[in-house]
Formats: sequence, C-alpha cells, structure tokens
Amino acid sequence: MSMSRLFDSELNVVNVGLAMFEEDIAAQGAKVRTLDWAPPGGGKPEVIAALDKLENQEIAEKIAAANAEAADRIMNAKPMLVGFGRAIDVVPGMTPTTILHAGPPITWERMSGPMKGAVTGALVFEGLAADLVEAEEVAASGKITFSPCHEHDCVGSMAGVTSASMYMHVVRNETHGNYAYTNLSEQMAKILRMGAYDQSVIDRLVWMRDVLGPMLKEAMEIGGAIDLRLMLAQALHMGDEAHNRNVAGTVLLFQALAPGLLQTGFSTEQKKEVFDFIASSDYFSGPTWMATAKAALDAAHGIEGSTIVTTMARNGVEFGIRVSGLPGNHWLTGPAQKVIGPMFAGYKPEDSGLDIGDSAITETYGFGGFAMAAAPAIVALVGGTVEEAVAFTHAMSEITTTENRNITIPSLGFQGLPTAIDVRKVLDTGILPVINTAIAHKDAGIGMIGAGITHPPVDVFEKAILALADKLA
Repeated sequence: MSMSRLFDSELNVVNVGLAMFEEDIAAQGAKVRTLDWAPPGGGKPEVIAALDKLENQEIAEKIAAANAEAADRIMNAKPMLVGFGRAIDVVPGMTPTTILHAGPPITWERMSGPMKGAVTGALVFEGLAADLVEAEEVAASGKITFSPCHEHDCVGSMAGVTSASMYMHVVRNETHGNYAYTNLSEQMAKILRMGAYDQSVIDRLVWMRDVLGPMLKEAMEIGGAIDLRLMLAQALHMGDEAHNRNVAGTVLLFQALAPGLLQTGFSTEQKKEVFDFIASSDYFSGPTWMATAKAALDAAHGIEGSTIVTTMARNGVEFGIRVSGLPGNHWLTGPAQKVIGPMFAGYKPEDSGLDIGDSAITETYGFGGFAMAAAPAIVALVGGTVEEAVAFTHAMSEITTTENRNITIPSLGFQGLPTAIDVRKVLDTGILPVINTAIAHKDAGIGMIGAGITHPPVDVFEKAILALADKLA
C-alpha cells in the first residue's frame, strides 16, 4: 500500500506504550487500542544485562527449580496458632532494652514521626522512661537496641514497635518447624502502632499486658492449637482480603478462642472487657494473618538460586525487600512511597506519613492487596472501584510464579491466590506489587488518618536483580 493510500483509508491503530498517544490518535477520528507495555528493566542497560544473564539456560533451569521449591514451601506451610506469650519469653534475641520495629534497619535519628512516637510510648510503657521527654533522651542515648522485627522471626503492624512486656502470637509452621511472632492488635485509630502515645494509649497497653494477653495465653492452653491456613481460606471465602478487611477473620478467630476464654480463671468482668475489646474492631485478627504469612515465607527463605521475594516491609523512610536466593538479612532498600486513598474528615494528603509497616507480608504471601477480588467491599476503605480491585488481583498473577491451591477466590472461579513474587517478572513486566494499607499522620502522637493503595519503589527490585545476577552468573 502506498503512503497516500494509507492515509486515505480508515486506520485501526495499535498504540504501544504511552497512553497519552491514544488521546491524540482518537482526536483524529482513528480507531485506537493501547497496549500497556514498558521496556524490560525500565530500559536501564545494567538491569537488562542482569535479566539477560539469568536467561542463560543452565542458570534459568536452576532458578526454575529453586522457585518451584520456594513456592511449594509457601503453599504447603501449615501455620498453627499454638499460644501467646510475652515477647521477652518467646521472641529470639529479645532483651529488656530491645525495641523491635517495622521495615528494614533504621536508627533513632532517621525514624519517621509515627515510629518515633511509638518508640517513646513503648519506653514509657516499659518503665524505661518516666515520661515522653525522658523517653526521647533514652531513645537517643545508645542504651536501647533497635532492630527490625523481621530479623527476630516477627512482624509488626505500621510502626511495628514491639517491647519486652508485650504479648505476642506464637505461630508454629507445622510443615517446616519454624516459628513466627507478632504482637496483639490495639484495634484502630489512636494507638501506639500508628504513632500515638498519650496516657490512654499507655493505659490500654497496660491492660493488654495484664489482662488480655494472659487471658489469651490461658485460653490457648485450654483449647489447643488453631489451624490458621484453614481459617484464612474460610475468611477469604466470606469476603475478607485479610489485610485491611478482617470482619470474617475476626469472627472466626473469636469463635475458636471463645470456649477457652470462658473457661479461664479470670473474673466475669475481665472476660466481658476482653469480649467487648474484640468486638470493638474487626482488626483483632489482622496481626494473626501477618504471623501466618511470616511463618510460611520464612520457610521459603534461603533457597539457593531462587528469585522469589520473601519479605516486603517499610519503616516510614525506606521500603525493603528480602529475596530467597539472597539469604540471611540481605535487605534491598529504596525510598518509602506515599499511600493514595481516602482521608478521614479534617485531614489532607500532605498530613500523611510515608508507607510504613511489616503488614505487606500479607501481599508477599498473596492476600491483602493481591486478593482484593475476594473482598470488593474493601474499596470503601482504600478507594477505587470493584473493577479495579479485581484488576489488581489479575495483574498480580503476572508477577507471581503460581496459584496457591489451598487458599482460593470464589469470585474468580476459585482461582488460587497469586503466589511467589518473582523479581524477574516484576522487572520484565513493569508491574509493581500492590499493597493496601492504613495511613498514619506524619507527626507523632496523632495516629491513623486514612487508608489507601501504594506500591514498592522499583529501585528495590533493580537492586535485587543486580545482586542475583552477580551471585548466579
């Protein structure tokens, strides 16, 4: 066809790449369809070279076998809630002067406002400081050991601050024998994990230490272990995504705990306090699912040659990931991102702190933002539409290795959860993992001000692929 005939005929255009070109072409009256495409590795030569190295047949076969093993370990993990206990008694490496926090390692000086607020509140709660002013001095003194929750088999919501006297879930992976821990939910809004620290926050933590924690511990000793994988699967079938929507999960967990709680030696008044506390927010089971995911993913960490992500975590300053084939505490970090979503009345986007928390362990496993198709009602909290929620789940299948046959999504024909994020697929497709999460105020002392959607920075995946190429090629 000659050039003149081409422009005289009706055009059907396929636009590859930038969506802005679609508008210009459509404005000329042509039919146009845009293909969402970006060059692998963001077009960066060093990243493309690393991806090419890993496509070598011998290396690719090694990676495929390692990733199959990692995915199998995640899916076949059987996390069981086996008890509750004080952090000082159950968490590896915990001391009276240790404060665990969310995300990759960070010093007191570099911490965000919410994390500093949570640290100072915890120091007052533990009696390591008389008041908040002294707590800041103690935190800066060098007498406190700060360490990531993830490096102690733990996870922590939002600031993730965990101190010696706090009661923890004790979760045992029955399949692989490892343990995971997380502290108890304070419920929502003005709480320590969101950076609040006034006397009401401290009083609640004292009650949790003296009543809620010991009662849960005794109840588990009476009632025995709880199969969390089975319960998580039920919760998703009932409309949860188990990160920010936990209505069904909390009902199911409470149903399992209630007989033991009733048989404990605590007073009727104290039992009523605990029942009322659990009923006050559906987030009660949120930390439980975090420990469930942590127990499964830790079992998949340290597999030679694997490109599967086993940790995504944020400290309010940096976003960090760990990858199975880069064992130990090899953190790949980049800048924490903004969370975009609805704000509580009276707050503006500029009031928001940056993305924070270990709760992205849920997305690392395959639920939370990855399973929003199971929980269309989540859009009322985090924004967007039901169609977008379903699209997020479909997109996550593009960057994962398999589907988890043990936990399924009814609305997608019982498709399994998108499971085992592959660093290579993230960079090949340009699709970043989606995370739905709460928003804490940027300043200490205020707490939760909204919820929304965010993504990791691409930097962390680029650093990971370069490190993997150096190690494997």
